[in-house]
Amino acid sequence: MSDELKQCREQIDRIDDELLRLFNERARLAQEIGHAKGDSAVLRPEREAQVLRRMADANPGPLPEASINRLFTEVMSNCRALEAPISVAYLGPEGTFSEQATIKRFGGAVHGQPCTNIDDIFRAVESGAALYGMVPVENSTEGAIGRTLDLLQQTSLKLCGEVMLPVHQCLLSYQSDRALIKRVYSHPQSLGQCQGWLNANLPHAERIPAASNAEAARLAATHMHDGAAIAGVQAAKNYGVPVLEENIEDDPRNTTRFLIIGNQEIAPSGRDKTSLVMSAANRPGAVHDLLVPLAKHGVSMTRLESRPARSGLWEYVFFADIEGHQQDETVAAALDELKQAAAFLKVLGSYPAA
Repeated sequence: MSDELKQCREQIDRIDDELLRLFNERARLAQEIGHAKGDSAVLRPEREAQVLRRMADANPGPLPEASINRLFTEVMSNCRALEAPISVAYLGPEGTFSEQATIKRFGGAVHGQPCTNIDDIFRAVESGAALYGMVPVENSTEGAIGRTLDLLQQTSLKLCGEVMLPVHQCLLSYQSDRALIKRVYSHPQSLGQCQGWLNANLPHAERIPAASNAEAARLAATHMHDGAAIAGVQAAKNYGVPVLEENIEDDPRNTTRFLIIGNQEIAPSGRDKTSLVMSAANRPGAVHDLLVPLAKHGVSMTRLESRPARSGLWEYVFFADIEGHQQDETVAAALDELKQAAAFLKVLGSYPAA
């Protein structure tokens, strides 16, 4: 071993020792803060968002911003776990993109609770069985998740955050000869995201919807000779199914947006988003009137989605995301005027923008 290599390794050892000391010192301070707060809120999304932004801004490299985010998310996750475990309900079973989104936001020390469907996620949080829920709300290729939007109208829960998860689909199968694959299992959304690839590469295979991509991987493992699944890498690992092809999604920018539901009001973080649902009065120009207060106060709308209302045929509600926190002066003024213009208005929550 050269002297230069030996010196580098000795420096790394000294740095590792210092990191170990600092990690534990940070954990001790986090415990002191938890004891001093005097409330039951273990998670402070606005504070964690500020920490991640500050570290990203201060990062000199060579580690990329994504790596810095993952590192500090895990540090905060393990510090949180010393105070109290955080339970998060997500769309299961294990190995789904919903589980990936949960770990991306809350870190590996989270206590995940896989649920059978989106309704069960809402019930778990409403009943107190879980502190938070991770629900998919829209995909950049396939659009909005209708069931999530419907339940957001009905629940008393609040939105506490969002996660943007790049979705990379894989073809999983024990059968390496594509010509012998007769059926492909996957969640309907994933089948839609990969239909171009399937048309070009497996046009003869039957496409069978599954409750989740993890369930699709299990079915592919069961039908070893002629079955395949479209799922993520984690599902392949969980069920031991080989990955034949990676990144088969038609759009390489394919991203799913998740919302975090809970009972917590989130304080301003400095870069926030507010989500709301509203309906217009049944008169000419009513939809235009919903937009006027936002434009008047300079509040930017980043998303507007219509959804059939349950109140009558051909009636609609509108889901909107706006920039800023509902406590911000301009946003509060716009919402006050919007209440007068809308037949119905519900603020779903304000939270740090992903």
